[in-house]
Amino acid sequence: MLRLNAAALLVLTIPSVLIAAEDTQNKTREVKLSALRLNVPDSWKTAASASSMRLATFQIPSETKEADEAELAIYHFRGGGGGINDNLTRWIGQFDSDGREVRLTRGKARGQDYYVVEVSGTYQEPVGPPVLQQTKPAPGSRMLAMILILEEGVYFLKMTGDDKTVAKQADALRKAFGGSQESEEEYNL
Repeated sequence: MLRLNAAALLVLTIPSVLIAAEDTQNKTREVKLSALRLNVPDSWKTAASASSMRLATFQIPSETKEADEAELAIYHFRGGGGGINDNLTRWIGQFDSDGREVRLTRGKARGQDYYVVEVSGTYQEPVGPPVLQQTKPAPGSRMLAMILILEEGVYFLKMTGDDKTVAKQADALRKAFGGSQESEEEYNL
């Protein structure tokens, strides 16, 4: 077992993710994904990505015994990945319209723009390879998806899972890149 004092820094390389374990008092760690730097809670465990299109995948412990872990998928596409409104609309459409609740906001973090969609209701959870476009209904779900526009490119963060878990992790996800719900303003498609 490797022991480090408070001034030491341990760096691990995991597929395309650089993780630096350093902030033990606040129980977070810095994750560098290309030009994107996040400060994520230690409880968010790095997982194998289900797609080669992902920069990283995190599993987030569930708030209830009945639900599976939530998932945070992070993407970056060289061509930009489509327009802001197109992506927000697509994410909203991954939930059944009956009982769906949607909140759209935008903000600034570290001088850069970001956009947020928070959707709750019955998520059409993907199953199998993305090319097959198969889904199964997952009632009681929530999605918190963000588009971060950095000078180096556009990043997409999409957290999905049971309603309670994702709602509880909303502030942590925003803080991970320097965002704050209090400073966001309503956004309209």
